[in-house]
Amino acid sequence: MNAQLKKGVLELIVLESVRQKDMYGYELVEEVSKVVDVNEGTIYPLLKRLTNERYFETYLRESTEGPPRKYYHLTASGVLYRDSLEQEWNLLTRRVGIFLKECKHG
Repeated sequence: MNAQLKKGVLELIVLESVRQKDMYGYELVEEVSKVVDVNEGTIYPLLKRLTNERYFETYLRESTEGPPRKYYHLTASGVLYRDSLEQEWNLLTRRVGIFLKECKHG
């Protein structure tokens, strides 16, 4: 997938994933990778920024497989932001779809 397209939709995928359930970083990398190919170097800076913007809260939870894990939880403002991104995504895909259809039948 084109890197710019992926970058534009990545926030929405991350926010929606955490809306479904609280997740820790690597778990989120695996979840997002089901939709778009990403690595930890892409996800962790995004998580940090979204946390700094108060769309996520974090907490530690003990792990049976090593040190405690930092979990991400979507805040109320995170839900609103996710919803606005989804509206923008739906509008964009609808407009692009109409444009492409009109060009084919020009």
